[in-house]
Amino acid sequence: MMQNQEVLQNPLAVDSIWKLLGKYAIPCVISLLVNSLYNMVDQIFIGQGVGYLGNGATNIIYPLTVIVLSIALMLGDGGASFLSLRLGEGKKEEGAKGIGSVITFSVVVGIIIAVLMAVFLEDLVYLFGCTETLYPYAMDYGRIIIIGLPFVLVGTVFTAIERADGSPQYSMVSLLVGAVTNTILDPIFIFVFQWGVKGAALATIIGQIFTFLMGLNYIRRFRSIHLKKSDYKIHFHSCKKSNGIGYFQFYYTNVYCHCDGCHQ
Repeated sequence: MMQNQEVLQNPLAVDSIWKLLGKYAIPCVISLLVNSLYNMVDQIFIGQGVGYLGNGATNIIYPLTVIVLSIALMLGDGGASFLSLRLGEGKKEEGAKGIGSVITFSVVVGIIIAVLMAVFLEDLVYLFGCTETLYPYAMDYGRIIIIGLPFVLVGTVFTAIERADGSPQYSMVSLLVGAVTNTILDPIFIFVFQWGVKGAALATIIGQIFTFLMGLNYIRRFRSIHLKKSDYKIHFHSCKKSNGIGYFQFYYTNVYCHCDGCHQ
């Protein structure tokens, strides 16, 4: 009986569709726009402070960020869907275990990816079309960006979970804080300190770390679940389910949404 009452109190169960669209869709759209600001702002300031070689270097490294964001969206959306399903079933403890597992798993994956990319960075930049002229700029930018990739991955996972927990505004603000930080620090590091592409990369990862820290802060503010230390163990059964959901969401978004009908 208590579980049914908790489900009924969930705004997704009782609020109107239009109210929910305003509450969830608008912050989500703003979040997507804010995410795109990182690359746009870097391109503007690097173009002015470094020149076209700096812009070329950021374009060489950008695929690494896209790869990490893709994995982060798969893990985050899978974890968010898993939480929503378990809350709908009234299984809060199972939902908490799933979220704890996803957070820990994303930390491990983020560190592994960063280490692998650091080891093979030289090969990767040439794979993405780097020239001898761009090479020093790409390596300077890439070495610093790679340090921030675990924060990008885990921070993105947090934003998805925050939305599923009923806090889309918090998710939006956490991304906005990171983007604004990057926008403020870019001109300082590039023009004042004369750090060039290194300064732009440093500004980017500092912004991403702020988003990550806001995600950590949200752990004690969860509305629907309470995470215990034991929940942070990687429960492979929960991870398998959540990652499976995330994989199919990722697959259908990136494969079927590129069909001809989607572009008509």
